[in-house]
Amino acid sequence: HVQLVESGGGSVQAGGSLRLACTGSGYTYKETHCMAWFRRTSGAAREAVASIHIGGPDTYLADAVKGRFNISRDSAKNMWYLQMTELKPEDTGMYYCAAGSMTTRLCMQSPAAGFVFWGQGTQVTVS
Repeated sequence: HVQLVESGGGSVQAGGSLRLACTGSGYTYKETHCMAWFRRTSGAAREAVASIHIGGPDTYLADAVKGRFNISRDSAKNMWYLQMTELKPEDTGMYYCAAGSMTTRLCMQSPAAGFVFWGQGTQVTVS
């Protein structure tokens, strides 16, 4: 039984910060080499936000969040985080964590189709 659960969403003022966490269970690291965050904002399709591979420190960050967001992981706990700073109203949306098995190179492309495990999402609202 595989389950991913997001936490840490909420409402903040523009310029504020939030830290999202994803906790996974029911799988092994062999099934979740790549860990990621996606979001669905108003008027936009689901988009990749960030990803990190278990095999190295490299991360993917979408251009829209580069310099403001960071992704990190604690693989031993099957957890990964999205630290969001300098939040803007356009960051408002539903944030989803995801995991899948893939190479580091592919993980850095954060392909939605490569992720087989998904959380239910946590709402982030920036005013």
